[in-house]
Amino acid sequence: MLQVTVNNKDAYSIEKKDNEWLLNDNIVTFDVHPLPNGLISILYNGKSYTAIVNKIDRKAKELTLNINGQNHTIKVQEPIDQLLASMGLDMAAMKKAEPVKAPMPGMILKVLVEPGQQINKGDALLILEAMKMENVIKATGPATVKSIKAIEQTAVEKGAVLIELE
Repeated sequence: MLQVTVNNKDAYSIEKKDNEWLLNDNIVTFDVHPLPNGLISILYNGKSYTAIVNKIDRKAKELTLNINGQNHTIKVQEPIDQLLASMGLDMAAMKKAEPVKAPMPGMILKVLVEPGQQINKGDALLILEAMKMENVIKATGPATVKSIKAIEQTAVEKGAVLIELE
């Protein structure tokens, strides 16, 4: 059985039994077909909907759909996720934050964070100049800055650890 949350508020259980789909233990009929123009045609209990996939985050098991002009964020919990959650384990929270490494050789122009600082996905961490271009290196997920290895106005090689996270 899948547990699905829509827009962080509406929760549903979805299950297939005896070739029938159950939504919160009620039989539902639906049909989903991708269209050649990139849209998705959905027929649900006799009503037709058109959807566009805006974003897929496989690690977080999240999908953002635009259905008939409205955005919906859908989070899926598989049985293993539910089992771990019932045991008090959250796999997303347990994932270790990887250190930030230089994606290319260059010069550290400015470090924008400090040790102990909480960061979120998309936060600017530092500015790396490479091939006369300034590149803003951003966080790939939430973490805490453990230590700064990068020193402003020094050269770094590709793959050098710049910031350690926890």
